[in-house]
Amino acid sequence: MSVIAHPSAPPPLAQARRRLLGGVVGTFVEWYDFLIYGLSAPVLAAHFFPESNPTAALLGTFAIYAIAFFVRPLGGVFFGYLGDRTGRINILAATVLLMGAATLATGLLPTYGSIGVWAALLLLLCRLAQGFSAGGETSGGLSYVLESAPSDRRGHWIGIAVASSFLPVVLGAFLILGLRTAFGDAAYDEWAWRIPFLFGGLLAVVGLWLRRKLDDPEEYVEAVHTEQVHNPIRTAARANWRAIVLVVFLVAVQAVGAYLINGYLYSYLTTTIGMAATPALFTNAAAVLTITVLLPVFGAVADRVGRRKVMFGGAALLAATAYPALQIVATGTVIGALLGQLLLAVAVALFASGGFVTMLELFQTTVRFTGHAIAYNLGYAIFGGTTPLIASSLVNATGSSMAPAFYVAAISVLGLAVVVFTPETRHVVLRTGAEPTVRGNAPVSTEVPA
Repeated sequence: MSVIAHPSAPPPLAQARRRLLGGVVGTFVEWYDFLIYGLSAPVLAAHFFPESNPTAALLGTFAIYAIAFFVRPLGGVFFGYLGDRTGRINILAATVLLMGAATLATGLLPTYGSIGVWAALLLLLCRLAQGFSAGGETSGGLSYVLESAPSDRRGHWIGIAVASSFLPVVLGAFLILGLRTAFGDAAYDEWAWRIPFLFGGLLAVVGLWLRRKLDDPEEYVEAVHTEQVHNPIRTAARANWRAIVLVVFLVAVQAVGAYLINGYLYSYLTTTIGMAATPALFTNAAAVLTITVLLPVFGAVADRVGRRKVMFGGAALLAATAYPALQIVATGTVIGALLGQLLLAVAVALFASGGFVTMLELFQTTVRFTGHAIAYNLGYAIFGGTTPLIASSLVNATGSSMAPAFYVAAISVLGLAVVVFTPETRHVVLRTGAEPTVRGNAPVSTEVPA
């Protein structure tokens, strides 16, 4: 028999904001460390693979980059299980420590010229550790923020937390640009490439210090005292299986849209379109910054009008603008590249602002970390990490630079269908057992997976 737990008194606002800051800073550090590898791929290829075949070296570097996405589900299950059993903060401290250690180690690795093929193997080991850590970070960090937020501001707070995972792309890009400007390209390629990785290790120390000073949210503490869950994996698979299926497909829209911007369009502009690297970098960074700014804004809108309306609007906008946006980008002008990417950025931010909070609220508190980690990381492994590869493959196969737009539009239409079957979760306050507790007299759909 399930028990309906009543929401505990909300923590003082100052304490809640401190938790938000701790969660956001940790998430920022995690994703800086995870993403700096991709921004450093060309120089890593030169140092960790034989110089005789630059193309093979770059492919090897990107292969190691991609492996981290397939390790993420394993890390998600491992850290999710522990996070639901032992508490959020202990596990979030562990993930930021592991990520920081792997990033610092990458900056200290000997190169191929020193130890041969062992250099690439050590780089692979560091990247595997990064992927394993990242598998627990998103679900754990966002669960922590969600459970710490005021019940009527969860969308806004999750928007802030998710924005902190986009911002490291901008920081990393401009840090590398600044180092190249300060030391020169030759010095950067020779030794200064290590600085961003060493800096990531230092940031992890700050993130660890902040997180160790926090405590678990009242919602989580009360939920585990009300309902003892001995095996979160089994409970999530049995009681929350519908939520897992929904999240895998909801992830598709934001993963494809986000990685089209973060992982593909910069290369698309410089290789397919022929734009110079610097304006391509600046226009791409502007698009990422737009997502960062809009996520909390649209999250607040989702708190007022509901998650489903915002998600539906974002998926519809992305489906409608994917082709014209890429067509504008393909003009090759700076203004065109900027405007086209901004169109995509607005649509991605709109969908993600409702999507991220929904994907957390679909799960009961006692297995939220585990259930979300399984579904989210599986969805990203299928749809997110493969987006740059699929987009570039479509261009090569069809000979049309517009081909990726049809893939994005198709995924967006799929997202529209999934949103129709996704329950509105705005009023859910605390979820235990099979029944949700709601705020006020607001109804909760009987279709809510629990």
